[in-house]
Amino acid sequence: MKSFFLSLGLSALSLTAFAEWTEFRGPTQDGIATGKLPTEWGADKNVTWSKEIHGLGWSTPLVLEGKVWITTATEKGHQMSILCFDEKSGEVLLDRVFITSDNPEPLANNLNTYASPTGVIEAGRAWFSFGSYGTICLDTKTFETIWERRDLTCSHWRGPASSLAKWENTIVLTMEGADQQYFVALDKTTGETLWRRDRATVYNDEKDGIPANSGDMRKAYSTPVFVPVGDVVQMICNGAKACAAYDVKTGEEIWHVPYETHSPSSRCVYSPSTGMVYINTGLGKAEIWAIRLEPAMKGDVSKSHVAWSFFQRTPKRSSPVIMNGLLFMANDGVLSCVDAKTGKSQWAERAGGEYSASIIASEDRIYCFDEVGLCTVVKAAPSYEVLAENQLEGGFMASPAASDNALILRTKTHLYRVEE
Repeated sequence: MKSFFLSLGLSALSLTAFAEWTEFRGPTQDGIATGKLPTEWGADKNVTWSKEIHGLGWSTPLVLEGKVWITTATEKGHQMSILCFDEKSGEVLLDRVFITSDNPEPLANNLNTYASPTGVIEAGRAWFSFGSYGTICLDTKTFETIWERRDLTCSHWRGPASSLAKWENTIVLTMEGADQQYFVALDKTTGETLWRRDRATVYNDEKDGIPANSGDMRKAYSTPVFVPVGDVVQMICNGAKACAAYDVKTGEEIWHVPYETHSPSSRCVYSPSTGMVYINTGLGKAEIWAIRLEPAMKGDVSKSHVAWSFFQRTPKRSSPVIMNGLLFMANDGVLSCVDAKTGKSQWAERAGGEYSASIIASEDRIYCFDEVGLCTVVKAAPSYEVLAENQLEGGFMASPAASDNALILRTKTHLYRVEE
């Protein structure tokens, strides 16, 4: 009976009307927005304001208490900044360098920045991470630093990208590097370590005890989700070679599923209606796996609890979204839809270019933002129907945010508030 009410509580959470966007993929962690979002916009249509952003950063905008927050960094990573804007006017309220680095680790590609992780926010406090370079807690009214941690490190190899995750009074950092892969839970008030858990993944990439290939084989860019299962809240996060679930209170591993791929970026999605969590296995032969969650799950559950897997046109970086019992994905210029319960393909159609930004959904509409600035809005239905195509300059790497009836969109160069 207790399990039933925990599940019911999470379902109710998904239906609550949120006017803010408090973390990566929103307050319900799944990309679902509750307002009446605009369908059409352009440079001179339905744009309330726009602001040019210095530096580079792919972090999702955070929206709360009438303010919008983002991070950015210089191209080479020597300076890392936090910015805050008035949500209604776009006025800059804060633009300050919080972290400097004399010798930042090279990114080794053009897909990442030194300000890609998204923070989390609540009334009065905001937390931001730049990976191993530092994690900071700010007072949202005075902009003063409450606490910071500079001692949680790893070799990010191609740069940090895992976003912060928050459950009750705990802030979780995901440190998936080439040299070490671990989670650390911090007290949100003090920044003190509550627990640390190393990944127990067997990578099978060593020769004579030494990793035989590049750090990519152990690298991941994902962010945990939190799901009540029975009497335990499970923290579920996909990584290189395996996805695992942990007890959020202790960090103890509960179950895992191994696979062959690496470098996953998308955040897992949980559906209360199916009782399954949907994971993306990463680069290479990337697949979507639907894992049936049950209280008795222990150890390797790949043969007992993987309900279905899907291979065609699965995302490399973008997170999927579930609406109306359907799972929607974007990858390599193709939008696709499968039945969330069975994995049966519904449709796959050409639309846009490469996709890094995660999909969001609202009012039976799916919003897909590509890397050249096109947003394709489609109907959340088992048949393909384009409702609108909207273009902004710069292109989208950062995932979008929503606030009431407005979209907060970050391109490679600008921040926009869009509302009909």
